[in-house]
Amino acid sequence: MQRFGRRIAAAATAVVSSLLLSLSVAAVPAHAATHNPIVFVHGLSSDSSSWDDWIADFKADGYSASELDAWSYSWSQSNVTTAQQLATEVQRVLKATGASKVDLVTHSMGALSARYYLKNLGGTSYVDDFVSAAGVNHGTTTASWCSWLYTSCAEMYTGSSFLTALNSGDETPGSVAYASYWSNCDDALTPDTTAILSGATNVEVGCISHTDMNNDYGVYEQVRDFVQ
Repeated sequence: MQRFGRRIAAAATAVVSSLLLSLSVAAVPAHAATHNPIVFVHGLSSDSSSWDDWIADFKADGYSASELDAWSYSWSQSNVTTAQQLATEVQRVLKATGASKVDLVTHSMGALSARYYLKNLGGTSYVDDFVSAAGVNHGTTTASWCSWLYTSCAEMYTGSSFLTALNSGDETPGSVAYASYWSNCDDALTPDTTAILSGATNVEVGCISHTDMNNDYGVYEQVRDFVQ
């Protein structure tokens, strides 16, 4: 009789343990992110496909597809409009992944809309790390070829009112960690040092072309280590 009672007690304990385990598993968000999701922001005359190499590299290093969001926008529009769309995209990614913050990785003109979002649209509350690869952070005179045609390009021209306002005061606001990677032979940026941000981790990566800055593997490794 005692042996039968012990068997019942053991079975009851097993059932309770199983229920507790089920409850603890259920308490974990179904889409909790392993890493901060990364939102990639491309530059002028480009689209999300410009990130294909780095997307593949991040996947090889353990990121899931849901943690890597390369999206496209109309690059001819004002960077202010793009920043507003980026704010919506960030919220979509946070909801989809269950994460509390994202990392922003930008190329060229993409740095401008992302920085506008951080400075003026409350983005510092939702972003952990910000990366600028060949970012046109203080403008470039090479934008003269398209400044008469596209609003975004006019904003990118050295001395524009958009850049003056963007770079007034703190260039790296909030508790976000900022990094800027720049090349010493970037024909699209005049001067090359326009990419440097006050208050950021600024890294000269050597002689890499402007279009290669966001698919170069050596630069990728540095960006990966910064955002992890």
